[in-house]
Amino acid sequence: MSFFRKLKESIAGKTESVTKQFREGLEKTRKGFVEKVSDLMIRRKKIDEEFYEELEEILIGADVGVNTVMTLVDELRTEVKKQRIENAAELQPILSRKLMELLRGDDDVRLKENPDGITVILFVGVNGVGKTTTIGKLAHRYKQEGKKVLLAAGDTFRAGAIEQLEVWGQRAGVDVIKQSAGSDPAAVMFDAVHAAKQRGVDVLICDTAGRLQNKSNLMEELAKIFRVIQREIPGAPHEVLMVLDATTGQNALAQAKLFGEKSGVTGLVLTKLDGTAKGGIVVAIRQELNLPVKLVGLGEKMEDLQPFDSEQFVHALFAGAIIEEKEDANPED
Repeated sequence: MSFFRKLKESIAGKTESVTKQFREGLEKTRKGFVEKVSDLMIRRKKIDEEFYEELEEILIGADVGVNTVMTLVDELRTEVKKQRIENAAELQPILSRKLMELLRGDDDVRLKENPDGITVILFVGVNGVGKTTTIGKLAHRYKQEGKKVLLAAGDTFRAGAIEQLEVWGQRAGVDVIKQSAGSDPAAVMFDAVHAAKQRGVDVLICDTAGRLQNKSNLMEELAKIFRVIQREIPGAPHEVLMVLDATTGQNALAQAKLFGEKSGVTGLVLTKLDGTAKGGIVVAIRQELNLPVKLVGLGEKMEDLQPFDSEQFVHALFAGAIIEEKEDANPED
């Protein structure tokens, strides 16, 4: 059975609304990346050096990342020789499969939960990446699952951050523990953990500052927050999620390298994927950081924050090729 048909069958068992969200959220990337690849394969037909060079340009343009692109193209060259492929169109399912392998990795992309009490999730990331919005959407998601959720407004330095979190708390129907602007974030976390214990909360989601006077101050602040949380709930935080804005492409990757080194990040959230044609950044981040992408933002609605799924991702990108293959398929296949 062909790769595309296997992928289609696997997707058929998944929620249709989620499949639709991935397809709509990745539409710009599909047009800016996959359609260019398809056009190249139709236009060139012959697999030669010029073909590989153009393919490299398209992949780099989609922010797949130079190192990853070189590895990917080398693997395609090997497959072409091994399978004696002459028609460029035959490379499309191979490229799709390779991308899915790069995205999948060995990590479990599910959010870790505390089986013995309160699950604590800490959010980190620079200002403007959609951190507060993501917290609100995740709170809504847990609430829909029947869990009792509490938010902690630990970004006490950015003007309006506390109020913004409160707005999202109201939308999601969850309470926010806060202090006044400029307060000690660790003190907010202390209050939030105690409130979570008293109220029998299932999930405590904590916002943190995206910027202080300098990076070392920010890391010290995070270390202090960690100590406070761990003292009150051993083993917490259960997830430290770094939020990245997909529309910034390679900048997001550089940011993650800089920020993620010392902040104990366990997973990544990529926001605003619907707003960029450079969704290939997911592949670059997955490869170069060796951290799992756990959640993706595919739109502005509450439900548009979805757990990352490599099959849904590749299916959404190559949906056109899957339809074409179905139409071309022989009944005897």
